[in-house]
Amino acid sequence: MGKKITNYSIKVAAQAFYLEEQSDPAQDRYVFAYTVLIQNQGNVAARLISRYWIITDANSKVEEVRGEGVVGEQPYLRPGEGFQYTSGAILDTAVGSMKGSYQMLADDGVTFDAEIPPFVLSIPRTLH
Repeated sequence: MGKKITNYSIKVAAQAFYLEEQSDPAQDRYVFAYTVLIQNQGNVAARLISRYWIITDANSKVEEVRGEGVVGEQPYLRPGEGFQYTSGAILDTAVGSMKGSYQMLADDGVTFDAEIPPFVLSIPRTLH
């Protein structure tokens, strides 16, 4: 029994950053940027067709976002290739979280989801 090679394996890692200069806490406006790295760890090439995000703030307000591709692109990832992009989100609270999935279309016609693990949006903790 050798290690099973998966045809469809997309690894997603994300990191968020608080954009203080674009935020206005007095108006309950907290702006975050996040950078996402998508890597094809399977052995079939696939295209990212669409995205599905679930954004939750500290008030438990949930926003669902669906759309084609990412940052206006539908990146095509051969095995071993990656794609990185940065986008943004605006929350009413200083803390929140994002998770979701990318809908992928493999070269062999199979569609599958690449899970986006949850990550936190949070302003830096400042000491006065």
